[in-house]
Parts: sequence; structure tokens; C-alpha cells
Amino acid sequence: MAGLSLQHIWKKYPNGYEAVKDFNLEIADKEFIIFVGPSGCGKSTTLRMIAGLEDISSGVMKIGDRVVNDVESKDRDIAMVFQNYALYPHMTVYDNMGFALKLKKTPKDQIDKAVREAAKILELEKVLDRRPAQLSGGQRQRVAMGRAIVRNPRVFLMDEPLSNLDAKLRVQMRAEIARLHDRLGATIIYVTHDQTEAMTLGTRIVVMKDGIIQQVDSPTILYNQPGNLFVAGFIGSPQMNFFEAAFNGKGLEAGGIEFALPDEKAAVLREKGYTDKIVIAGIRPENVHDAKVESLQKLTAPFSAKVNVFELLGSEVLLYFDFADAAMSAKVGQGSRAAVGDEVSFAFDMEKIHVFDKETELAIVH
Repeated sequence: MAGLSLQHIWKKYPNGYEAVKDFNLEIADKEFIIFVGPSGCGKSTTLRMIAGLEDISSGVMKIGDRVVNDVESKDRDIAMVFQNYALYPHMTVYDNMGFALKLKKTPKDQIDKAVREAAKILELEKVLDRRPAQLSGGQRQRVAMGRAIVRNPRVFLMDEPLSNLDAKLRVQMRAEIARLHDRLGATIIYVTHDQTEAMTLGTRIVVMKDGIIQQVDSPTILYNQPGNLFVAGFIGSPQMNFFEAAFNGKGLEAGGIEFALPDEKAAVLREKGYTDKIVIAGIRPENVHDAKVESLQKLTAPFSAKVNVFELLGSEVLLYFDFADAAMSAKVGQGSRAAVGDEVSFAFDMEKIHVFDKETELAIVH
């Protein structure tokens, strides 16, 4: 296996469009890196440049210690798993998995050993004689992964491999890919637009927007300490609530209510010169509470709002309401008796409030 180094990577097309801009990232050996972001953010283009399927406009790319800018895809010692499986329909599972080794004129006994070991890892031993049309979507995706595994590449690249599967299969395959990473000790770069996949799979996540890296961190840090407004809104489901507020030196004023800030948060805002300025406050739905149901120990300044939408999520309830000219949501326990049209007393856990600069959209304090 191997680490990767991407130094000042750009992708600029002949029409002037810049798909990837000054991309810098060091990927350690055996890391599981996720590229995530909305459609058109440049994540798949970056993956294709790593694979050698797209030319690099400028910058330096290394796999291990080797600069690979001008190295052909087949000579980069990487394996790619696509979302559409790309299996040969006329070949059996066994032949599909062993095809790349056959092209390299690998001895038959070595091919057999590699295919059967990969089939065991992926629980495909009973379907080796079947053709792709006889398999489920999850089995086909495992065959595509098996074909990559038998090559024993230095780096695995996965481009939205689960997007064609139904919700239940996606959950199962996520768990299988996580186990696969642990068993192989492989370097994996995985592209997805699904932030749930990103949060559950990656050791580090690269959040992209408009071809630019917004933040690179562990899932926990991305969730609890987003670097800017975009990351805060993109990571988390339902997304973080945002509203404009005025900082008065001690707390935030919004919707005609003053919310007292913890002393350390207020001190940071004062030190950075935000007194009497408008900021963007952010709070996750699970930190917005139904004040009648949940403990008020850590909560300040309950306020009343009408419930616009009620969603039951099994063990939790989502309540949607408006506050300070912003659409908000609260994730509360089943104990909530709120219904659409009810006036509910909500409260924020101010220990969990995030504050962002209105102009730069950068995080000020978490």
C-alpha cells in the first residue's frame, strides 16, 4: 500500500472552467479518506486525476515517493470501483474478478488463489460460477470490489460505489466496506455526495465546494467544530439551524429575545471585536429542546414558536418552526406532545451554539 501527496493540484479545461483549484492534501498509508461535497464540487474530477483518467493542469501528484503526473493509469498501481459496477456481462463472477490478472499473464494457480481469497473476504464463494445478471445489486458491487482486491493495488479509489443501491443495501455495504478496510489495511479514497457515508466511513473527510477544499478533518471535528458556514450546513442531517443575531457583549439578541452566552464564548467574541455587530448563530436540531419536556438545567431564555411540520423518526421527533426570520428544526424525544399548529416553548442549549462571521462566513467560536 502507499500514501499520496497532492500538491497545488489544478484542473482547468480548455473553455477556462476550473473544476479543481489549488488542491493540497497529504494522505497517509492505510488511511480511509472521503471526498464529499455537492454535485459539481470537483470531488470526482480529483479522483479521476489520481486515477490517471484526467490530466492534471498543474501541480505535483505522488503515489508513495513516485511522481505520477505523466504516468499512465494502468501503470499507477491503483484500482478503481465505479458506481455502475462495470462488470463484463458474459463472464462469470470468477472470470470477472480474475480478468485483470489474466491480462497481466499471471499464472493460473496465482489467479485462482487471489480470486478465492477475495471471494472469501466478500462472501462470494457460492456465486463464483454465476454471471452478473444472476446477482443482486449488492452482490454485483462486491464483485466489483473483489476485482479490485485481487490486483492488490497500492491505492483503492471508489467513486460513489453505493449510489445505485437501495437504502437498506447501502447500510449493509457501508459496514462491509469498513470491515474490508480493516482487513486489508488498504489506502482508500472514497468519493460520495452522501454525508452519512462520509461520517460513518472516513478516518478523515475532505469537504469540497466549487473545486476548493473547505475543511479536512475527522468526522467528529467536522461535526463539532465546522470551519465555516458551508461545512456547518453540509455536515449533519437535518442540517444545522442558522439565524442572524446581534452580540451585545454578553449574549446574542434575536427575535426580540436575549440568549446569554457562556462566559468563555462571550469573551472570545469581545476579544475579536464583535460587540454590537451582527453575526450568524448556528445550532444543531438536537440542541434545540422542547422546554416543557426536557430538563431546563442547561437551557436559557425559552421562546414560543408555532410548529409548522411534525415528523416522527421512530425514537425521535422533528419539529419545524420559524424563528428570527429563519426556518428552524428541533430534534426532540418521543415524549413531545406537539402537533402541527401548536405553540411550543423551545430553548437552545447555549453551550452548543456556534457563531460565524456574517461577512467571511468563517467560524468565530464553537
